[in-house]
Amino acid sequence: MTDYGVVIMCEMARMGDSVLTAPDLSLRTGLTVPTAAKILRLLAKGELLTSIRGAHGGYRLDRKPGDIAVAEIIRTMEGPVAVTSCVDDSDEDCVALTCCPMRGGWEKINRAINLALEGVTLADMLQDTPQNLTPETVSPAPGEFEKVVAE
Repeated sequence: MTDYGVVIMCEMARMGDSVLTAPDLSLRTGLTVPTAAKILRLLAKGELLTSIRGAHGGYRLDRKPGDIAVAEIIRTMEGPVAVTSCVDDSDEDCVALTCCPMRGGWEKINRAINLALEGVTLADMLQDTPQNLTPETVSPAPGEFEKVVAE
């Protein structure tokens, strides 16, 4: 559902200040109306969308796309982003906690993931959407793949 939440938020951002309904978004994204409606309710509850009642009601973005981090969408859809239960304040006990060779290491990984997700906004997600893709944006520059792999 989280990936669908990002898809819906991107579509909302593409439409600017338009008020969209679940059927509108269903047509635009290929999701079923019940799925779109459920996601819209969650996103509104998470204060990413504003719900508008009435005959011309629906949903619209609560903020500008550049002010909404992908991390917020993920947290709204599924809670804290955590690679293991020992880094998300979970009540779940880990059977290997006392002897875990990764103890403390997971937190570094978790911080890196959260920092990366906080650094990507909804506006960033729209930059490389299919209507904006060109051969230059799809193909890495010579040596770029090797550089990323080496890091």
